Amino acid sequence: MARREVQEVNAGSMADIAFLLLVFFLMTTTMDTDTGLGRQLPPPVPENEPEPPPVKERNVFVVLLNSNNQLLVQGQYMEISQLKEAAKEFIENRTNAENKPEKKDTEVPLFGLYPVSRAVISLQNDRGTQYQAYLSVQNELQLAYNELRNELSKSKFGKEYSELEEEEQDAVKTIYQQRISEAEPKNIGN
Repeated sequence: MARREVQEVNAGSMADIAFLLLVFFLMTTTMDTDTGLGRQLPPPVPENEPEPPPVKERNVFVVLLNSNNQLLVQGQYMEISQLKEAAKEFIENRTNAENKPEKKDTEVPLFGLYPVSRAVISLQNDRGTQYQAYLSVQNELQLAYNELRNELSKSKFGKEYSELEEEEQDAVKTIYQQRISEAEPKNIGN
């Protein structure tokens, strides 16, 4: 009996199929990406620069975030959903209350002499704070400034802040300067 030769399998197209499958899975698979905050850090302070003057206590809006993601604002517990309105009220200080930030009359282009708030928001969080809670607090504080700028833009120029020309935006930014001081996270909670 004669033996039959085993035929070879043509594997040339297998590489092409494997490559096509690899490309397919790379194109259809989603990757989780970390998101961060789009912030620009201030430039380094020159060595011969004098120390800035101390900030008065009434000008500081203290926001503390603990390891349980609980918010303590100005010594009182608060929900994150309430933070934006509390920050707006503090920054704006419409009634010139003694426990809220003082205002300094400043020459602002397109506005003339205008009372500018000296408010500073101090944000401190615990090392155990969840990143999502931290981002939520940052978003609420940013929203407070955005809404104040938008309201001023509408009343002065009759249009949204984003629709203003650069010179007009700079004038509004001068009135509502975003001053958020972030301290080094601490290990307070468990």
